[in-house]
Amino acid sequence: MRRPRSLQGRLLLSLGTVLLVIWIGAAWATALLLRHEIAEVFDSSLQETAQRLLPLAVQDIVGREDGDVASQRLGAIRSHNELLTYVVRDDKGQILLQSHVADLSVFPPYGGPGFGRTATHRLYSEEALQGTIRITVAEPFAHRANVARDVQMGLGLPILLVIPAAFVAVVLTARRSTRPLRAFREQLETRSEKDLGAVTANDLPSEVTPLAVTLNALFARLRTAFEAERSLAANTAHELRTPLAGAIAQAQRIQKETAEPHTAQRGADIEVTLKRLTARAERLMQFARAEGGRLRLDQVSDLRAAVRAVVDDMRRSVPQDRIFLHMPETAVMSDIDPNATGILCRNLVENALHYGSQASPVEVTLDPDGLLTVSNDGPVVPPEMLTKLVDRFERAGTSTAGSGIGLSIVSTIADRMGSLLALRSPRPGTQSGFEASVKLATAKDVEPKA
Repeated sequence: MRRPRSLQGRLLLSLGTVLLVIWIGAAWATALLLRHEIAEVFDSSLQETAQRLLPLAVQDIVGREDGDVASQRLGAIRSHNELLTYVVRDDKGQILLQSHVADLSVFPPYGGPGFGRTATHRLYSEEALQGTIRITVAEPFAHRANVARDVQMGLGLPILLVIPAAFVAVVLTARRSTRPLRAFREQLETRSEKDLGAVTANDLPSEVTPLAVTLNALFARLRTAFEAERSLAANTAHELRTPLAGAIAQAQRIQKETAEPHTAQRGADIEVTLKRLTARAERLMQFARAEGGRLRLDQVSDLRAAVRAVVDDMRRSVPQDRIFLHMPETAVMSDIDPNATGILCRNLVENALHYGSQASPVEVTLDPDGLLTVSNDGPVVPPEMLTKLVDRFERAGTSTAGSGIGLSIVSTIADRMGSLLALRSPRPGTQSGFEASVKLATAKDVEPKA
């Protein structure tokens, strides 16, 4: 039998075993004590009966006529179960008097006054008139055993009912005592890998409180380390923007000032490379913000404004008919940081523009419940690939251009908002294309504070 691994299971097993052993020991000791006391009571009754009957028997025998010494069996006044039987004998062993159901075979030869026993009966003998009148009273051991068993059953039945009730009480008490531990465990189980906030340690037992303190200290050190890492990435990306912009301008100037086609082409290549590097730096900043920035604000704003700003900005670099925007006429209020909404929407749209069909528009839809959907036409993405697209630097094909972290940024933001990035391919109702959707929490989704 394997020992339970949980603290609650070990407490229940230990307490249950200890209580069961104590109860069995107490019942065993009670049974022995009870049998001893019952034997004393019955011996006393046996002795008292013999001593009360002997004077009466002497009086009856002495009063008989001379020569009338034949055995006399007393008749029963009413029918009853005679548990004590007796015989009265003279010093020669002749039966002078006996009870009405006395079985002479259970009475051994007289052995003197006092207690005796046979295989089946307990005996007590007394004598009078200098040993010429002797009485022996017998009681069957079966009678004593029946009485002892009845008394033990009367005491044992309540204990059989008390033991299950006690076990139930132990279970409830153990569950109540370990409730803070279960709450502590649920806190750790339900939090995401990005949640490094302190764990609430209220009502924890004193033995476990140091563990919670140590765990919170570890979370604090990890939080500090991650913050430093994100800050370094964001600052590095930010610092790269200015020199990269200057390098791009220099490359463009070289293209304009040179008359040699070969030099102009090299300038153009440098410009493309520098712009790609700028885009990577921008993604790096977005990723740092997605992992470390505050996504929920104290005030609410209209999600439509953030989505429209992104789409309008992107329409400046692509044909107008490449992006269709569908939004409700009424405001969609939310406490989500508009900048986070913009990063999320921009990455989805850029992903659709890069990987979707160039002949079909990208459709951006925001419904009144905050569901943001970006879809495009294009080849169907295999199901096994869909699950990998949210991983960093994962693209729908090794030859496809792009940084491969756009959907990872979206997934990180959605996860930190308590939502989920849903990817589908083909688009619902069609045979091709790709659709990505994220449910953005709106003001009506937030439960009012009590």
